[in-house]
Amino acid sequence: MSQDRASNSARVAVLGLGYVGSVTAAGLAQLGHHVRGADRDELKVRSVMEGRAPFYEPGLEELVRENVAAGRLSASTSTAEALAGAEIALVCVGTPSERSGNLNLEQLRRVTEDIASCGNASRSLVVAIRSTVFPGTCEEVVAPALKHLGSAVVVSNPEFLREGCAVRDFLEPSLVVVGGSDEDAVRRVAALYDGLGVAVHLVSLRTAELIKYACNAFHAVKIDFANEIGALAARLEIPADEVMRTLCQDTRLNISPAYLNPGFAFGGSCLPKDLRALNHRATRLDLELPLLSAALPSNERHLHRAIQAVLDLPVERIGVIGLAFKENTDDLRESPVVALLEHLIGKGRQVRVFDPHIQLDAIYGSNRNYILNAIPHIGRLLDASIDPLLGWAQHLVVTQRLPESLVERIARSGLPVMDLSGYFQGRVRRPVSA
Repeated sequence: MSQDRASNSARVAVLGLGYVGSVTAAGLAQLGHHVRGADRDELKVRSVMEGRAPFYEPGLEELVRENVAAGRLSASTSTAEALAGAEIALVCVGTPSERSGNLNLEQLRRVTEDIASCGNASRSLVVAIRSTVFPGTCEEVVAPALKHLGSAVVVSNPEFLREGCAVRDFLEPSLVVVGGSDEDAVRRVAALYDGLGVAVHLVSLRTAELIKYACNAFHAVKIDFANEIGALAARLEIPADEVMRTLCQDTRLNISPAYLNPGFAFGGSCLPKDLRALNHRATRLDLELPLLSAALPSNERHLHRAIQAVLDLPVERIGVIGLAFKENTDDLRESPVVALLEHLIGKGRQVRVFDPHIQLDAIYGSNRNYILNAIPHIGRLLDASIDPLLGWAQHLVVTQRLPESLVERIARSGLPVMDLSGYFQGRVRRPVSA
């Protein structure tokens, strides 16, 4: 153990010695912290005190044995003993599913009550929730239970450990997140991981709780996607591993942050068409692909949420910036903005549109036919420059990324902006999902 790690050591209580708690306790001890775990299960506690892992996990036995021998790791069946002298308490209890699918928070409530009954109102204690909990749980369940401990602060510190490689995931993390409103408490918990040499992402309390769910949902979607493509490939007698292995070679679009920014619905001449064709052919092969068949309905639902958010604006004159299906193109085919305009016009809203890359007399063929069939009088709605639209509109709706010069021009106008693109982020108000 390096000297600098030991000099920054903290006294930590880890409440719950299941997979997450045991790996967390042993991992933090390995980083030089003094850790005492607590669990009602006497067998787990005895195992730790004897220098053994409570269950099989590669590398955990050695970590427990080394740190118990060094005096950095111990365990108790008493929450009060674990909390004695602790600066930070990490809650690592299970949150299993109920029959309804909701989380069972019985263990979380129990350990929170234990903390409250053992706490000292005059002592500063940071309670960090590592258990997977739905956004709002820290604020609505944990914090109220600790309310009488005036110096106790609640933060979220979700775990990203996979059984079978949890020790490696802890010691070589790809993501560490701490969320909360108390900056000092957040940084104290983040400092626990200083020895790992990884950037800790400091976010809000609910953001931290949702990040855990977003990660797990994304992993599940990736598995389902690979399996559905694999099933289709097998039915077509195409090597599925070759398809997916090659797909993963594209680290610019496929295995990358591309397309992972919440924004407007997708459109254009490729994605909708190819999804329809793929699902049609799968049906002809008597093959169900639930994930892929849900992509277009999901996109349609997202479009309707955006349409409703715009319709809810308490104004009549709405300026829409962006008409093509995405930025830096004049392709209008299956643009979700066209559907948005149709709904706004149908509901009696006054609308004008500006797109920096579209002049009606410059588009032709199927592109021109598409927009004229959808909105025959589009020529009367389309402004050649942004200035007339800014002078006319009561509210702006931005549907795509824009050049910085336009962003600045919009900001100077002082008009309220609804951002459907996800590009403006905190600079303008975005619609709330239905």
